[in-house]
Amino acid sequence: MIHPSYVELMRVVNDSAVEIGEEPVVNSRYSIVTATAKRARQIIDGNDPLIETKHGDKPLSTAVTELYNGNLRILSDEEAAEAEALQEAAKKALEEARANAEDGSDDDTFDMDTEEY
Repeated sequence: MIHPSYVELMRVVNDSAVEIGEEPVVNSRYSIVTATAKRARQIIDGNDPLIETKHGDKPLSTAVTELYNGNLRILSDEEAAEAEALQEAAKKALEEARANAEDGSDDDTFDMDTEEY
């Protein structure tokens, strides 16, 4: 059995993310299972754990511990949409910067014979 239990995880996640009077972020065990499974898959795919692990610790146990310790957050739908929009804006800005750098590198050639750009 994995410790902490679903109930404990739901309590910790909702206590740390929700203010009084707000809707809880996690309403079901399914949300906890989905979040920890997604994080475990990230660890399997090579992402570094956010906590100190021992040899032999399984990715799911690591993900559960990260969530329980507050190293990992489950975002509300609104927070997830906002984070995705920020990531898209950052990606677009990076692509534009790369395109500008490529365009600018052709304009900055120096002609040694005339000493002009």
